[in-house]
Amino acid sequence: MRLRALLDTDALGLKLLGGEDELDRTVRGVMTTDLRDPSRYLSGGELVLTGLAWRRDAADSEPFVRILVQEGVVALAAGEAELGDVPDDLVVACARHRLPLFAVHESVAFATITEHVVRQVSGERAGDLAAVVDRHRRMMTSGPAGGGPDVVLDLLGSDLDLRAWVLAPTGRLIAGSKAAGPVPPAETCGRLAAEHLTATRTGRRAPHRVLLGGSTYSLFPIRSTGRSAQTARDVRETVLSDWLLAVEADAGDWAEERLDLLHGVTQLIAVERDRRDAARTVRRRLAQEVLELVQTGAAPAEIAARLRVAAPVLLPGLGTAPQWQVVVARVDWDGSDVEGGPVAQALLEEILVDPLSAGPEHSDRIAVAHTGEEAIALVPLPAVSTEHDGSEAGVLADALLESVRDPLTAGLDDDGHLTLGVSAAVHSAEGLRGALEEARHARRVAAARPGRVCAAGHQELASHVLLLPFVPDDVRRAFTARLLDPLRAYDRRHRAELIPTLEAFLDCDGSWTRCATRLHLHVNTLRYRVGRIEQLTGRDLSRLEDKLDFFLALRMS
Repeated sequence: MRLRALLDTDALGLKLLGGEDELDRTVRGVMTTDLRDPSRYLSGGELVLTGLAWRRDAADSEPFVRILVQEGVVALAAGEAELGDVPDDLVVACARHRLPLFAVHESVAFATITEHVVRQVSGERAGDLAAVVDRHRRMMTSGPAGGGPDVVLDLLGSDLDLRAWVLAPTGRLIAGSKAAGPVPPAETCGRLAAEHLTATRTGRRAPHRVLLGGSTYSLFPIRSTGRSAQTARDVRETVLSDWLLAVEADAGDWAEERLDLLHGVTQLIAVERDRRDAARTVRRRLAQEVLELVQTGAAPAEIAARLRVAAPVLLPGLGTAPQWQVVVARVDWDGSDVEGGPVAQALLEEILVDPLSAGPEHSDRIAVAHTGEEAIALVPLPAVSTEHDGSEAGVLADALLESVRDPLTAGLDDDGHLTLGVSAAVHSAEGLRGALEEARHARRVAAARPGRVCAAGHQELASHVLLLPFVPDDVRRAFTARLLDPLRAYDRRHRAELIPTLEAFLDCDGSWTRCATRLHLHVNTLRYRVGRIEQLTGRDLSRLEDKLDFFLALRMS
């Protein structure tokens, strides 16, 4: 705002004492001070308000005014309440340094002037920022992205002093401004996402205001502009996939102009969201093609050829063929015909980011397809030596939902269910069909549990489950291969006879002496072989459950 506008505001009651030629200066802020040297608190462009408590005699005016001018102050307003009239020495000093000087009547509070200036300056900044946002939107919709959501959030921080972050419905941090300071803790992001999902499901009008940890946040939905969002008939079709903008401020007393500005910001970020979503098209198509080959019983060689095409896209720069893991997800709504496949697909693409890597760019490693009811993720894992120690690698069912369970439960409310199943890692096309059936069966195990959000892994498909007649043959083969393939591979390379040793050890009921005698081995040699079996498979042959698993695997092989 201009200084001249202050004189035109009757409610302020300002009287100009000097500097009429400088009234076109722009005011960027306001500061009240009675310090003799306020320079450390000035950044330039301020209107300084003072009650003159710093002035002890006439000699103090000259150095005070000189400091203000050196720091870029645009004008000085002196209150009359302390000394009556503004002293002449201050008028002379301001005239000498060409600093406009106003007298503030004793009936006018400094707070009134401050509030007026801040309101005007904030409105002008919002207008300037709105123009920037509009220009940025046109750039993004007509060509390559101009830096993504972070650029817009930086503008909010620098121009409007707003700390803001973009969050996924799972609570994952997608973007934040550098000016926003430290990133909120993961727990805070998760609770904000949960509050947003709850408010959306109940139909409350945005922005949603939340008090959390002593701070007030305003939550703005980021509605996708894609075709699926435009054709959605039910809030449940998009509630678990839309992003949100969290602003650390109370939007309850904002002017309509500022609310419109934030709405424009969410639309701009939605463009970037759709751009990222479109970038997943290739990975989704790859997953769909592999899935169709697996489900139609295509030859392993044909599936392997498709996987060789997928590997460079999902794991660029990988030197050797990866292992593959399958994750199956399903979203069901009570008493609704909402198609759960697209919702589950969007969720898997968000959920699978964190377990694989801390870097958001690694979300490109996941290819997710969907049928009408379920989503299937093909997750590549770097190949490991067959002599690894048997420790679990890749996506773990329990860890998959640990940090996102609360937000997703809020989004599902009391009528939705999310279930996930995770397969073991397989290293060839031959094992992929078994992995898919294993993940589907694990999901059915999760679906039998109480709760809105449940997951189960291949480890939970215990031996007794395999005895049930409805378990597919592919799952049996996957179970057998997972236990015995590492031992067979080791035997081929080292002629170590681990498989015969395992058979004899189980046939002797775990007796070291009887088994060593049968195999004509020293007991220490037998202990070494059994230790190698345990290391390669991650099992413990002193446990009854693991002995039973090996027994069944050998009988089904």
